[in-house]
Amino acid sequence: MLENNFQAKLIKELKALFPDCIIMKNDPDYIQGIPDLTILHKNRWATLECKKDLRAKKQPNQEYYVRQMNEMSFSRFICPENKEEVLNELQQTFKS
Repeated sequence: MLENNFQAKLIKELKALFPDCIIMKNDPDYIQGIPDLTILHKNRWATLECKKDLRAKKQPNQEYYVRQMNEMSFSRFICPENKEEVLNELQQTFKS
């Protein structure tokens, strides 16, 4: 599955899980390495960096921003192989 197809399906799934959330696609040309998606839900937020699979190459600075944003709130690399685990963690974070 291509990354953009995975991302489109993931956005639909996120909207179903969190109907009142706002999902924003971030501009990769604005800040190189910033995660693909920002999810706003009630008084919480998260970012997700979509990858086509676990072995997909990470761009420069992606690990830095995912780590930094995870320290602030919640941020993960997400791909088809770890999607269920990440979404479960995200549900727990948004419940808190």
